[in-house]
This record gives sequence, structure tokens and C-alpha cells, in this order.
Amino acid sequence: MAIATLNPATGVVERTFAPMTEGEVEAALAAAAGAAAALRRTGFAERAAWMRAAADLLEADAPALAATLTREMGKTLAAAEAEVRKSARGCRFYAEHAEAMLAPEPADAAGVGAAAAWSVYQPLGVVLAVMPWNFPVWQVLRFAAPALMAGNAGLLKHASNVPQTALYLGALFERAGFPPGAFGTLLIGSAGVERVLRDDRVAAATLTGSEAAGRSVARIAGDALKKTVLELGGSDPFLVLPSADVSRAAATAVTARCQNNGQSCIAAKRFIVHAGVYDEFLDAFTRGMAALRVGDPAGPGTDVGPIATEQGRAELEELVADAVAKGAKLLTGGERPAGPGWFYPPTVLAGVDASMRLYREETFGPIAAVYRVDDLDEALALANATAFGLGAVVWTTDEAERARCIAELESGAVTVNGMTVSYPELPFGGIKTSGYGRELAAAGIREFCNLKAVWVGR
Repeated sequence: MAIATLNPATGVVERTFAPMTEGEVEAALAAAAGAAAALRRTGFAERAAWMRAAADLLEADAPALAATLTREMGKTLAAAEAEVRKSARGCRFYAEHAEAMLAPEPADAAGVGAAAAWSVYQPLGVVLAVMPWNFPVWQVLRFAAPALMAGNAGLLKHASNVPQTALYLGALFERAGFPPGAFGTLLIGSAGVERVLRDDRVAAATLTGSEAAGRSVARIAGDALKKTVLELGGSDPFLVLPSADVSRAAATAVTARCQNNGQSCIAAKRFIVHAGVYDEFLDAFTRGMAALRVGDPAGPGTDVGPIATEQGRAELEELVADAVAKGAKLLTGGERPAGPGWFYPPTVLAGVDASMRLYREETFGPIAAVYRVDDLDEALALANATAFGLGAVVWTTDEAERARCIAELESGAVTVNGMTVSYPELPFGGIKTSGYGRELAAAGIREFCNLKAVWVGR
């Protein structure tokens, strides 16, 4: 794949970039290793000042950076600017809380026969981040902010269709005051990842992306005995039970499915609705999906922009065609609009069953499958009948139903009467083929630290 800005709203290549040479990659590795050694000698207060400066830069640059995101991957300007500002908030969160999250933890010295005993968190060194295009700033910053505050250095291998965003992020932290090389961008293709990951100067890796990409990076890192964190796909269930506020649930479901043009791993994708409220929900949800305005992501009033890649749109079309051919009912959408760009309308299907690809595969675009169930047992069984386990949503005001859903839904997060959102304050990640490890909160900053035990004799 070329390293290029290819505007998905027009299909026009706006800029191309030459991949880095072996010499340039070597220079980036050397700079990162040097920065990691320097960062180990800095304190939390110094790093926090730099991180707050990075947040200031993000906020000042938000309008221009948002326009770049819109050109490179097609999200609306409003969504792009919100993403940049959320990233600044994440930087401030870790600037404020990193020291407390990584504070030494005292142990029972007498119990281990010592004068003193405790545990400390120390940085691992250089961490390679392999990141996707769908949230090209937030998904990088939610790794970079905690990693740098812990004293690690980072190297970013971003998706090849967001190179301008990648270069901006590669310069951001040095602009903010971090040592040169503390966070750098590698303009390389996927084939170049293994060479970097196997380099002895790289201590660990994190990847957000497809299951196939995760397996590849995990295989290489496992062979090299290096720590990884993987955040992969999702096919998140959205349960609506009889006690729910159905109108609110349906309105939220539209946003939950079509956020980021439907291209989010934590977007709700499977809507599992109790028979008692099925007709009411389906009508409101379908009308809400049909009312969304699809168009130029840089224009005012647009709700849904284009799919980021031509291949991505083709895959959506194949999933819908397969489902309809096997008996699913198409309630709205399902046909690409005329004209340039890779647009695809919000689409609702009912009657999806296990014979269809849509039942099993992640839909990375604004396609919703709505299922009718007769009771909570059936709802939970269907929700868990997936290889994925990232997020899950349930709408209910019944405390017993809520408790069962929290206990029994197989996912990294459960949201009650809302939609799945990532927050700096809460850990984020999945189970099953959605990956392992956690980002954000205290768990995220500790992932790339050495938890060292200290024992001091009398």
C-alpha cells in the first residue's frame, strides 16, 4: 500500500510520501534509544510539564489538524476536532495522575524478613506502536501519553493512509519539550514492522488494528520474548430489554452505530432486542438511521462521511449482498450513492442468521443487524455468540437484569443505558479475539513498566 493522503470523499490522491530508507529507520531507532535513556533520568514533574505543553499544542492546532484528519480518513470536521480535543484531555489526565499511578507500593517487610520491602514501576524503554487510521490521533495519544509519562520512548508506525497525521504526531512531543527522539514516526509499510520489532533496542509493542495484524505482531514479539498489548476488532452487542426507555435507546443506538462513519471497533454492531419492545425499537431505529445525512465530511450538516478506503466499502457491500441473498430483510440503505468518493449509507437489516457472514464478521461501516429475542437468557447467549469481546451495551432499568448483564457479558467493558466510549479514567481493552492487555487509566500506564520488587535486609 502506498504511503499517501488519498481523500476518501473524492478518491483523489492529494500527497504521496517516500518510505523511509534503512538508514533513516536506523537513525530513528538510535534516537529513540537515546531518548529512552534520557527520559529514565527525568522526574514526573518535568515530564508532566512537557505533556501539558503537548496538550496546549493539540488545542491550538485543533482546527488545522482536524481538517487533515477529514482529508485523510473522511470523518466529519466536528468529529475530527472533538477527537483532537479529547486527545489533549488525555495528555492532561496523565500529566496530573501518572506519578500517583506509578507510586512505589509498600509491602509487609516483617512478613518477608526484611527491614523494608516495596515494589516500584520502571519504564521498559522503547515501545513500538502500530496504529490504525480510524481514530488517528486519539488511538496514538492514548498510548503515547501514558508511555511517555512513565519514562518510555515511542516509535509510531501509523496506517499508510494517514501520513500527514503521523508526521504531525511524530513532531508533537519534541515541540512540547521532550528530548529529541522521545516519540518518532516511522514512514514504513507493514513489511517493515518485523525488522523494527526484532531490533534489540525495542522493548515492547502495542497494536490497534485487525485480528490478522494482531496475530502477526504477537507472533513476532512472542518469538523475540517482548511484551505486547493488542486492541483488535469488535462486534459489540447492544441489548434492549423490556424496561428500557426505548426512544432514548433507539436514538443512542443510531449514534452508537454510525459514530466515525461506522468505523469504530467499539461501535455497536449487533442490536439484540426483546420481543416486547422489538417493533417499537426497530421502527424508531430504522427511521433514525434513514434520516442521517451522508455527504462531504468537510461540509456543514453532514452526519456520515465516506468509508475510509475503497476496499472497505466493497467489503460492506459484500456483507450486505450475502445477507440479503440468504434471506435477510433490508429495511434502509444498502446501495452506494452515485458520484465520486467511497460513500455508503446507514443500513439496517433484520432476519440475520448464522448462515450469513454478517452474523460472524465485524462490519466496519454503518451497517446494523437487528435481532429479536424472547428473554434475557436468549439475549445473553446471542450477545456472547461471537469470537470478539471488546464492548457491550445493555438498556434496562431492572437491577437484576443489569447485574446479570454485567456479570455474564463476555467483553472488556459493559455500558448500561448509554453507548460504549473510551475514557482516560477507565481501562480499555478486550478479551477473546478482541485482544489482550489494557490501555488508559492506571492499568494502561503500567502495561509498559517493569514492576520491580525491592527487598532490603537489616
